[in-house]
Amino acid sequence: MNVNKVTILGNLTRDPETKSISSGQTVSSFSVATNRFWNDKSSGEKKKKTEYHNIIAWGRLAEIVQQYLSKGGLVYVEGRLQTRNWEDDQGNKKYRTEIVAERIQLGPRNDNNENTTKENPKSKKKNAPKEDDSLPEDINVEEIPF
Repeated sequence: MNVNKVTILGNLTRDPETKSISSGQTVSSFSVATNRFWNDKSSGEKKKKTEYHNIIAWGRLAEIVQQYLSKGGLVYVEGRLQTRNWEDDQGNKKYRTEIVAERIQLGPRNDNNENTTKENPKSKKKNAPKEDDSLPEDINVEEIPF
């Protein structure tokens, strides 16, 4: 039996980048930072280490990522690890390990931040959702197929 399952909860380090590939499928990529805290046994000092994770979302999930996620936002991601490889212009082999998102849950909204649309970042969203509002009924990120 094999298992390839990743679960992270962290903050976006940049806005998602979304594009359509030649097949017409939508793909979105973003990065999430997670922190680990511990006390050093010898000194008793509190320590912190930040890890950065590259995330890829496909299809409808990619569209939702583009619409609702932005830099600094809290996000919960479940998915699987995937490593891609390619050769650069000089013929050197390159590798990149990513989390392919299968489920994403948005963190709480911060009313102190201005909610802006991706199309026009300078214009404020009309009827911006309040903290207790949920996503539109047609968007249930927990049930999106991967």
